[in-house]
Amino acid sequence: MHTELDSLRLDKWLWVARFYKTRKLAADAITGGKVHLNQQRTKPGKEVKITALLTISKDNFRWDITIIALSAQRRSAKEAILLYEESPESFEKRQQQSLLLRTERELFDFSGRDHKPNKKERRLIHRFKVITE
Repeated sequence: MHTELDSLRLDKWLWVARFYKTRKLAADAITGGKVHLNQQRTKPGKEVKITALLTISKDNFRWDITIIALSAQRRSAKEAILLYEESPESFEKRQQQSLLLRTERELFDFSGRDHKPNKKERRLIHRFKVITE
């Protein structure tokens, strides 16, 4: 890991840490308010340093992370996770949300069908929604 860097552009760091596939997508997320630096909105060109706090909202998930290393080159995913440390609360919440989404997908998998749910299926969906709320 390259730690001789003092600071790095936020959009580039997000790309290097593999939160986004391109720097353009990272910049768009930052401008759209999906990424907060130290609990404040920021710009893609903002310089980030080690110990900076980031909140990233992506695909209905949220990461609360602390930057622990900087690198100017994009590496493998195994090396990318060494650039940050996620808070235990954030990790636990994401795991629960992921499990909930997985069970919902299994219960309501209409992908093999090419029609809208019929009356019986709609009742089942309605019952499930009432129970989970």
